[in-house]
Amino acid sequence: MPRPKARASLDLLRDAIREAGLRVTGPRIAVLEHLHGTGTPSSHGELVEALAHHGFDAATLYRNLIDLTRAGLLNRINLGDNVWRFELRAREAHHPEHPHFVCTQCGEVTCLSTVRVKLTPAPGSNKSVVGNISEILIKGQCARCA
Repeated sequence: MPRPKARASLDLLRDAIREAGLRVTGPRIAVLEHLHGTGTPSSHGELVEALAHHGFDAATLYRNLIDLTRAGLLNRINLGDNVWRFELRAREAHHPEHPHFVCTQCGEVTCLSTVRVKLTPAPGSNKSVVGNISEILIKGQCARCA
């Protein structure tokens, strides 16, 4: 029997899926649970591997990733390597829109949810040409690889 806290988390995931207008299914719950638990963007391939013990096939997981993205529960991001990754869409104050850091050596992806990036016009320029920023990607070496 699930622990009370685990039961509450599952209930919240089920409610979020229903509120987005989707049916609650095993693959959808598993994807959201995994992304919530890792706190980092995951590719379709990474999710297929991580959720293999559930017996979901790759096509089922892909269709559910697309459905969850269209329903507004996930963000689909490209970190510059032409691999789409998926993460929970910011619905709570603890995980707002944020930049991502990719280690150029080991490939680890880190959400920089405690970092805010603000672009300001250079001295002497009249105004910024940037309107709304939807995604910021920072590349470099992580602390382990540096």
